Formats: sequence, C-alpha cells, structure tokens
Amino acid sequence: MAEPSPLVLGESTRPHIVLVRHGETEWSRTGRHTGLTDIPLTENGRHQARMAGVVLGDREFGAVLTSPLSRARETAALAGHPEAVPDPDLVEWDYGGYEGLTTPGIIEALGHPWSVWTDGVIHGENTPGETVDAVRRRAAAVIGRVAPVLDRGEDVLIFAHAHYLRIFASVWLALPVAAERLYLGTGAVSALGHEHGTPVVVEWNVVAPR
Repeated sequence: MAEPSPLVLGESTRPHIVLVRHGETEWSRTGRHTGLTDIPLTENGRHQARMAGVVLGDREFGAVLTSPLSRARETAALAGHPEAVPDPDLVEWDYGGYEGLTTPGIIEALGHPWSVWTDGVIHGENTPGETVDAVRRRAAAVIGRVAPVLDRGEDVLIFAHAHYLRIFASVWLALPVAAERLYLGTGAVSALGHEHGTPVVVEWNVVAPR
C-alpha cells in the first residue's frame, strides 16, 4: 500500500497552484547565485526530485509547466511529470554581474551589507541583469495564463527556481515584501490557493520524509 503524501491540500482551498523547486545543483549547494546558467542536478538533486514526486503523489493537474532550464526540466521528469511544458517566463532571476557569486562574496567585494531583495543586481551591457519588478511581471504573466485552468476548478503544477517561486508566491499574495521571508529548499513542494476568496499559502517547503 502506498504511503500517503505529506502534502495536505483540502478541498476548501482549491484550486491550487502547486510549486516545485528544482533539486540540488552544485551551485545551489555552495550558495552561488544561479540565474540563467544551465547547471545540472547533482546526484542528491536527482534524489530530491524523485522525492518531490512522492510528495506530489498521484494528483491530477489541468496544466503542468516548467522552466526551460535543464535543472527544472529534469526535476519535473524525475518527479513523474515528463509532460511538463516549458515556459520561458518561469526561468530564474537574471542576476547579471552577480551570476555565480555568493552573498558573502558580494558583500566582501562591495565593502558594505547587500541583499538581492533590496539592493538588486549589477546591470551592464554584457550583464544586463533583471530587476525584482521584472521578475514579478513574469510571474504575474504566468498566473494570468493559468487562470482559465484554475477557473475550471483544476490544479496547476509548476517546476521552477527558488527566488522566482518566492516572488511568484508574493505576487499571488499581493505582498511584494513576502518573497524575502519565504525560505524554499531544493526539491521542496509548496501550494497556493484561496480561503474564502483570499489568496493564501496553503503549504510551504514540504519535503518527503527521508
């Protein structure tokens, strides 16, 4: 008999947008900002992706989308959803000149405190980067495109990236500052929904028991 999924989604908060962060990569393991660089999953990341499939269980979805970056697409496939459709608006934040750098390394180079959420990234001709507002607009565009699926009462499943999904949730909640406070681990599963018509976080950062 199959173990019950640790993801508890009640009928009262449906329909849901279920979010899956990709599994571990070498850069995520070492805290390097990984935007558009196409880094593969580690062996542990592939295990996390399979465990995300355990969390998802046998739920049915009206639409399954993924970032086109390989770490998200592989996570989708290993989690049991190779049919996930790539959507370019689901890629991670473009960190510009901070791509591949760690937060402590950036702070040391700048000589003063820094946060990607409040201070943003380096912009230049060769490293254009992206503002947090631009990422919010991409997230809002995805929410708009999946709205007809939700209106039919069907759930939506999305495979993407940590900062992007945190921003996505903040757009859903209409709370721009929430993203900074929503920690999201590799391979974790979350869900958004409604309570009495108000957008809510139903589950956050759920992983299968080891």
